[in-house]
Amino acid sequence: MNDPNDRRRGVLAVEYCGWGVSREDEAGVRGRSAARRLRVPANRSRTERWRESLRQVYERGGGLEVAVMRGPGDEGGAVDLVWRVRVLGLSEREIVVERPGALGRCVEVPPGTGMTCAMSIGQNRWMFASRVVRSTPGPRGSLVLAMPEGVERCPRRNFNRVSTVGLRLPQVECWPLLDPSSTAVAETANQSAMRAALSGGPHGAIDTIAAAALPVVGPVFPASLVNVGGGGAGLLISKEHAGAVDGTRLYWFRVHLTPELPLPLSMTGRVVHHHLDHEQNVAAGVAFEFALNPAHRDFVAEQIERFSARVSAASARRAA
Repeated sequence: MNDPNDRRRGVLAVEYCGWGVSREDEAGVRGRSAARRLRVPANRSRTERWRESLRQVYERGGGLEVAVMRGPGDEGGAVDLVWRVRVLGLSEREIVVERPGALGRCVEVPPGTGMTCAMSIGQNRWMFASRVVRSTPGPRGSLVLAMPEGVERCPRRNFNRVSTVGLRLPQVECWPLLDPSSTAVAETANQSAMRAALSGGPHGAIDTIAAAALPVVGPVFPASLVNVGGGGAGLLISKEHAGAVDGTRLYWFRVHLTPELPLPLSMTGRVVHHHLDHEQNVAAGVAFEFALNPAHRDFVAEQIERFSARVSAASARRAA
């Protein structure tokens, strides 16, 4: 029986199995040998019982973070777009999740594509590598991922990398909007510059358009794009800029999705919730806003699809 004091100290007491360091049972029982037990850190125990943690995520209606796995040749400026997807089912060999998507569009991820996956419970986070076994098309489609042989716990100071896999989060420039009505012109300019760059237009003209694609804004501050899904995104903002986060105003965002997109993708959004993490950085949930320029919604969705298709195609070629 586990000692309640051990639980308070964050350790798990298990029966001594002839390895490691043992100690006499503090309760003691006269007339017989005291039970010997091994003290194991609770986070290590959770890692060893990762299947139970995964089932807990599933039973609570939770999700995983998944990204198409980059290849060795994609080092440098390449970034990973991470999708937050709900777990729909589990078996001994497979994990069923909803298909990644944003702004009403699902992203195609072909079978055989390697995936980098992360699972979080509280402040504990684990990562593992998987692959797409098959997918179900349609607006309510799903991805079937291969069950990994094991997972690895992320260090608290580097929650997106372990020894076998890692994620490189896109960088985001954030400005508080001073005049929301000025976003429509800036969004149209962003569309023109992006399309010109994708078609191989002259760099000088593209740079001129891109430089002008900024509405009336306040001081800029940086963030990282943690994940996307549905009609919004998750951002991580360093504690040095925590004071810039205000849930009552709109923001202008530039998301860098290199090298698949040659220019930053710009959009408007609102911080709908935020909290401090264990290092006092701000984790913020953002809802995209297209009320002032509804046509920009399709453009943003199109570019996200373009990015994902190019990364998935590269992954499929490596797997072939």
